[in-house]
Amino acid sequence: PLHTVLCNHSDTMCFSFQSKVHFSASVPSAKTRQGALDGLKGAMATRILYEFISERRMTITDSIERCLKKGKGEEQRAAASLACLLCIQLGSGIESEEVFKSLKPIFKNILADGSANIQARQAVATSLGLCTLVAEDDILDVHATMECFENLFTRSYARADGTCPSISPPTSQLHTNALLSWALLLTICTSNQLSDILRKHLPKLPRLLESDDVNMRIAAGETIALLFELARDMNPEFDFDELDELCDKLSALATDCNKHRAKTDKRKQRSVFRDVLKAVEEGEFQSETIRFGTERMNIDSWVRKRTYDTFREFVGSGMNFHLQANEFIRDVFELGPPILVDSATMKAMKISRFERHLHNSAAFKARTKARNKFRDKRVDVGEF
Repeated sequence: PLHTVLCNHSDTMCFSFQSKVHFSASVPSAKTRQGALDGLKGAMATRILYEFISERRMTITDSIERCLKKGKGEEQRAAASLACLLCIQLGSGIESEEVFKSLKPIFKNILADGSANIQARQAVATSLGLCTLVAEDDILDVHATMECFENLFTRSYARADGTCPSISPPTSQLHTNALLSWALLLTICTSNQLSDILRKHLPKLPRLLESDDVNMRIAAGETIALLFELARDMNPEFDFDELDELCDKLSALATDCNKHRAKTDKRKQRSVFRDVLKAVEEGEFQSETIRFGTERMNIDSWVRKRTYDTFREFVGSGMNFHLQANEFIRDVFELGPPILVDSATMKAMKISRFERHLHNSAAFKARTKARNKFRDKRVDVGEF
């Protein structure tokens, strides 16, 4: 059964894990292969399995390759995600480079193939970005991969007359994923590459803010904020000719109250674009603190946010565990070697259920009072 992958007993886990490596390639049932891939993903997202995976990386890579080539839809999507988790487990080095060297041509073929399953293309757009960040050893190849993403998301640019191209929701999601992967790779570009990208793309990216898809608008806004941050890191006196026009657009999205848009979309959009507007106008970033175990990490820049969000998309609830124990991810976020904490210290750090209940009750009361006060003074009554 699939759940045995997550068993606490190492012998059982290794046996089950090894079985799934073979299942994912050799079993004729697509449903069984899908389950095996999902089981492998769950194990890699929540545990550090470097030694076990390192010995079998080519077998796992071969399984992923076959599923990408011969599978359909969901199976290809799961295989693409598993490839990322495999690279995250192996870290940046010769092992992950060999894995990526085998899979990169397949990824690019699927991405460029307009007749391929749209779910597979969406997954590959995200996976190719992270695998390139982890395992690509040539900055020129990074730039070539970015051009593959550009060929997709630029199709969502609004036309010169302000009208938006007619794009289906699945295709819009593909373009959004390509844009986010492109933004991730911006974080490792050289200064010369960034200068060319700023000249070529920054004047055009605001066209994506006209998109009908809220996810594309948000991705475009965050990418623009990231580009401004990188530009100002290179040149504190960086100036954008169309800054006033851009700020007007961002301000409109930060206060959007169009009735034809869903309330949840508007709420999400306003929150993001308030931060984007501050980043573009004032160079500010709304810092966030991530706590894991006895440690904490500050997300204090758009570069770090884009990187953290991408890793979290793949490891999910296992992100805090990887921040604690995965040497590669700790290196990415400059956290140093993993810190060993004994069980007695961990136990002393935990609060009792009663103390947690009192804390939650106090927080609930404070939150309720604050919301009531806000409701009394609400200015924007148009939606209610």
